[in-house]
Amino acid sequence: MAKNDKAAATSTPQLTRLAASAYRIRRFALRMGEVQGQGYIGQALGWADVLAVAYAYALNYRPEDPYWEGRDRFLLSHGHYAIAFYAALLEAGIIEENELETYGSDDSRLPMSGMATYTPGMEISGGSLGQGLAIGVGMALALRHKGHSAFVYNSMSDGELDEGSTWEAAMGAAHHRLSNLICLVDINNQQADGPSSKVLGFEPLAQKWEAFGWHVQRVDGNDLPAVMKAFDTAREFTEPKPRVILFDTLMGKGVPFLEKREKNHFIRVDPPEWQQALEYLDQSQQGATA
Repeated sequence: MAKNDKAAATSTPQLTRLAASAYRIRRFALRMGEVQGQGYIGQALGWADVLAVAYAYALNYRPEDPYWEGRDRFLLSHGHYAIAFYAALLEAGIIEENELETYGSDDSRLPMSGMATYTPGMEISGGSLGQGLAIGVGMALALRHKGHSAFVYNSMSDGELDEGSTWEAAMGAAHHRLSNLICLVDINNQQADGPSSKVLGFEPLAQKWEAFGWHVQRVDGNDLPAVMKAFDTAREFTEPKPRVILFDTLMGKGVPFLEKREKNHFIRVDPPEWQQALEYLDQSQQGATA
């Protein structure tokens, strides 16, 4: 079970441990991507730091019992981020590393889009974007009625801000004062049709969430100390209102030639480049621990 250790939040050992976790999440994602030769790798690399903090620092869960009643719920609203989420589940010990090579294959528990009926630890099936927050509102209400202290986390993409259902759910969460609901938004400014801000402008985003009655933070999603602090603040905030953390992230983070790609919402990587990407990650990690 991962536990929030606030006293160690800024300690070098804690940060080193989380950096190593984020590195392994990125590496797992790249290895799965290599199996299919394509995928949502840019998102996985960019969102890895948030997932590392979630699963190695903030969430309460039991790896051996993914459906333990007392767990925090983590909803993957952006189901196409499944490759990133599987990597986090591998890192957390919820699924075994030997399943990695089955990614996207027939009868695999790791389909290319997240499906709750297939994968231990996957709370909801994702596909149609903009649904996770509404489900999260229902879960948070149910947990409150049961007297549970667990949090519900809704992980979503900035493209989902285009969906009216997201804002309906945001209003509902504020109306019901769901202090056990935390929304995590990946602002990487890319979606299938181009830059998110050009497809449908969403700024000023923090002010919009505030106007909807939420407690809002906006941080660099690839800055581990900032991500840790944001999770702490969201969990410890005492006012009876839902909380949202807006994470600005870099697609392809950690692999320079992927960071620079103009379009990397869904990418195909040439066979030699997978090994090159892994080597970049390994060299960076070796440099960080030297």
